Order: sequence, then C-alpha cells, then structure tokens
Amino acid sequence: MTAVSMHMPSMAPPGPPPSQALRPASPGNAYQHPALSGPNHMQTVAASGVGQGSASNLSLALPLSNNQGASNVLMNSSNSTAMTNSSDGSMSLTRVKLADMLPEDGAPSGVYTRTVENLSTSLVRHNAAVIELNGEDAALVRCALESAKLYFRSRGGSGGQVQSWGGPDWTKSSGYVAAPSRDLYLYRAGNTGRSNFDDVEPPPPVMPEVFRCLGKASRASLSAIARQLRLRGDVFGSMLDDSPLPSGEVSSSVLTATSFHPTGGSGKSVIPADASMGQEVEKGLLMLIATDTPGLQVCDPTGRWFLADNGVGPGDLILLTGKALQQATAGIRKASTYRVVPLPPNHAPGSAGRTSLAFRLMPRSNATIDCTPMQEAGHSVADSYVPILVSTFMDNLSAAEALNSNGSENSLETMNASSEPSLRSCLTDPISGQFLEDAMVAQCGHTYGGLTLKRVYETLTCNSCNATVEGSSLIPNIALREAAKAYKRELQFRNPASLKNVKRRREFVDQADQARSKRPNKDHPSSPTEKENVPRVGGGKGVQYPFSVNEKVMIKGNKRTPEKFVGREAHITSQCLNGWYLLKTLDNGESVRLQYRSLQKTTGDHNGVIEESRVHGTHHAYHVSRVTVF
Repeated sequence: MTAVSMHMPSMAPPGPPPSQALRPASPGNAYQHPALSGPNHMQTVAASGVGQGSASNLSLALPLSNNQGASNVLMNSSNSTAMTNSSDGSMSLTRVKLADMLPEDGAPSGVYTRTVENLSTSLVRHNAAVIELNGEDAALVRCALESAKLYFRSRGGSGGQVQSWGGPDWTKSSGYVAAPSRDLYLYRAGNTGRSNFDDVEPPPPVMPEVFRCLGKASRASLSAIARQLRLRGDVFGSMLDDSPLPSGEVSSSVLTATSFHPTGGSGKSVIPADASMGQEVEKGLLMLIATDTPGLQVCDPTGRWFLADNGVGPGDLILLTGKALQQATAGIRKASTYRVVPLPPNHAPGSAGRTSLAFRLMPRSNATIDCTPMQEAGHSVADSYVPILVSTFMDNLSAAEALNSNGSENSLETMNASSEPSLRSCLTDPISGQFLEDAMVAQCGHTYGGLTLKRVYETLTCNSCNATVEGSSLIPNIALREAAKAYKRELQFRNPASLKNVKRRREFVDQADQARSKRPNKDHPSSPTEKENVPRVGGGKGVQYPFSVNEKVMIKGNKRTPEKFVGREAHITSQCLNGWYLLKTLDNGESVRLQYRSLQKTTGDHNGVIEESRVHGTHHAYHVSRVTVF
C-alpha cells in the first residue's frame, strides 16, 4: 500500500464565532452534568494549507489543551439536546419526525429524502438521534412510563441478579428482574405455550401497545438507514420477525422497562459514573429509549461522552445502533456505546428515580447476517465480514464481553481501542461510505468528500464545526485522495470475490501467455506438421488450442456444458482466450462458447467444412470441397 507522508499542521483552526461562544451557566436555564467534566475529550484538527507541489495533511485527532476547557451539557427550555464546549460551539442531536420517514409508495418526497439524510448525519456525528412521535403515540409512551413507575414502586424489589443481555438465553429472557441499583421488566410479544413463559408475571399496563408502537418506529428507522446506504428499504427484513407474529411464536425483540433506584441524600449515585463501569454496547440492530429523567450518556466517534437525553421529553425517543447492524453494514454504521448516570437529587428535585423504556429490535436467532447486499450496492466489504448465524454472532459477543470483564484494565483498554476510528472510516465519506477520492479541505481545517462535500457546497456551512465555508476557498486534499485510492486498490486486490479484480488478473495472465507464446523455441524446433498436431501450450500455463478455426468438432461436454449441446456437431468460428472457442452448431446454427476440454475431433467431412489432408509426408495442403453459409 502506498505510504502517505503526514506532518503536523502549522495553522491552528480558527475559534468559534462570538455568537457560538459558551455562555456561563445559571441555575435557571442550564445544567452541567458532573460525569461529563474531564480532560479526555478529543478534537479533530486537519490541515488547511496546500501549496503548489505539496500535499495537504490527513485529519489528526488531538487532545484539547487545558485552556480550552471540558465539555458542558446544557439543558435548555427548547426541545433540542445541546452538547457545547468552548472550541466548537453548540451542537445538538438531530430531531426527525417518525411520520416523515415512514415508507411510502412512489417516488420519494423531498421531506422523506431530507429526513433520511438528517438521520444518517446525526448517527455518523453523534452515534445517536432523536425521533419525535405524533401526539397519540407520545401520550401512549408517557402513560407507559407512569404505569411502569407505579408498577416498580408497588413491587419494592429486593436484591437479585440482573440477567446478562446477549447471553446464551438472550432469546428466552422475560419477566421481572430485581437488582441492587435497578428493577427491570422484560416484555416479549407472543406466546409459545412453554412453561417458562406461562409462569411469567403479567407486565405493567399498556406494555403490549407500546411494544407495537416502538416496533413500528424501529422498523421505519431501520428502513431509512438502509435507504441512505443505497439499499432496499426491506433489505434487513429477512432477519426480523414476521409482522404480525405467527400464532404460537414469541418475539425476538424485547421491550424493557427499567426503574433506577434514587440516589442517596449525599448526592452520590448508586450507579458508578466512571467511564470504565456500567457502559454497554447495544448488541441488536437498533434500540429506542424513552425516559422521564435525563441521565443517558452516549460516546460519540471521537470518544467524547455527552448527555443524549438532555431536554428530551417523555414522548421522544433516543435512537441507538447496535452490533448486529454494524455487522450487517460491513462496519459503516457503528454500534453505539452508552451508560446511565442518573441525576443526583439536588439537580432533579422531587424525582423518585429514573424510569425508562428501551425497545431492542433484535434479529431472529436462526437468521443469517450477510453483507452481500452491501457489496452489490458498491460498498467495500472487508474479508472479515463473512456470513454468520445470528445465534453464533451473539454467542461470540457474549464470550468477548465475559473475557473483557475479567479484568477492569483489559476492559478499559478494549473500550478505548474500539472508540478509535479505523483507517477505513478515516478514508471514506461518513454519509455515503464512498472513498474520499474527491476530498476537499476548508479553511476551518475539516475535509469533506462524497455526499458530505455536496452538502457543504449546498449549505456553505462546515458539517463538523458549523463554520461558514466559501466554495472558492475549498482546496483539494491531495494526501487524503492518494491515501484513499491506495487503500481502495489494496482492498480490491485482496478481495478475491471482486469481479473487477478477477477480470484484471485474467487479462494480466492472458497478456503474459501471449507474450510467451510469441517467443521462438530454439532448443526444440518443430516442423509445421508437429505444430498443427501437438496442442499449443502458452508459456507452460496449460492453455491449449488443439483445434483450428473452421474445423468441425463434436461437443462431448462436461458437467458445466448445457445438456442440449452434448452430442451435437459444430464448427469453430473463432478462437477466444484461455483455450475457449466460439462454435456454431451444424443443425440449426446456434452459437455457443465452450472450452477445448468439451470438444473432440470428428472423422470425415459431411457438411462442407474445411478438410485437412496430408500431402507429401510432412507438408499440409488445405482445400475447400464445399462452402456452406450458416
């Protein structure tokens, strides 16, 4: 792979405009979560200067300096989740309406197209998005949250063991579970008639209705993600349960109601807020979360934690992606990493703890995760993404999770390694997945390509820092372009299933064979008779041409020869590469392309084809007895 030289940029990115400067928080309109302060936040800085005869730099991840401060999370009276720091101003999760991304017949409307793009952009930049429900569904979700709160309060759950999600029994877990820090109820639709489901305690009220509501929202979100990746909207439908469920089956997806115990009077939460404790990675396709109290933190692609449900009402849903979707999309849609840190009582007066509803859209255990649709859509698929059963995939995730949990240091190192962007993600457009062969760098230092570059030209706004971008100021990022081209060539060479790669190798071998066949054989000169009777071998590669053009042959066939051609006589019209011939049958003039192994010589000349005879021992004479036009 071609190496690309990189050096540290000499020009620092400009600071945020005065309108985006961080304002001091006040108790009336802002809140800074205690678990978000820290020096480990990252900032992306890229080169901007490209001189004549030189190459620009690849984007580099650099830690914020001490005078830049840490990230603050503000809770405003608006309905958008803001993640603010002093370096890039205010950023918020994109809010999309469920009604705007429902599948529709006919050509896609402008609203649907914009909704799909906004959803994808939010998932790429923050690993999360906000989905707004309509009035009726939002009221249903709020009612379910209240009923779940009353349900857990009446239970007064005692200590117990929380079931491990994604373990060996991930398709069978259901019912009430108590733990020291939280109480859970896992609801699955359907009924199998087995005793372990018959003995399950009845769920909290309106759980079946909420299951149907969130199931519809999750399927619509999955369809929108597929459409953005240039796939069919129902491409992942084969992995999901039938809708509605057949009689006697239980759903693979699950709706979990969780009640976190309130924190103590000292303000210290029962759930640890350390980054290496309590963080989870979603294992299914998607997860939708509704909550009545902020406290859900999500890790963005740069490794920075932010409060995702800040300012989100009980009728809104937080969308997170899972490991199964990451496997099905060949790593383009990364799995979300999250943790829950409930607010202490002094920040949430009158709160009796955090209650949430989480709908996990899970694939069927006997389904297969296959990346073939991604490859057919033009995406680059690494060799590691082979078809795998869902049950095997989940077992592998559980085994890896158990191995990492044996030591906290190893677990932390694994999480830090997984949060680092891969080389492929740095060389591809986050929206379309295309390689950055058209990369352009702006004055703010960020680089764009593909659909992101198109959006920057349309909005004249940086997609990363919201800075104003002039179209004439964009400069080609030569280094990133060359790196993307080299990486793409390497993938095509390593992928044996690529048709272009196979064609390129075949052409290379054919050219080499032709070059070798033209060399004279000085050690063993052959007579004209020997040259015609002995099969020609191209450079020792085993490519033989034992027949000549216009010669009559019999099709003996092999296991790949169509049965209707076996046993029929034909004459050769032209010679192809690698020992293949183009023939025409003598009875009806039908054309077929076969290899020399499927042919054999015939005796006599019954149809006026060219006849070969010996004249004067070692010399050949050719004559035409009759000519027939086919």
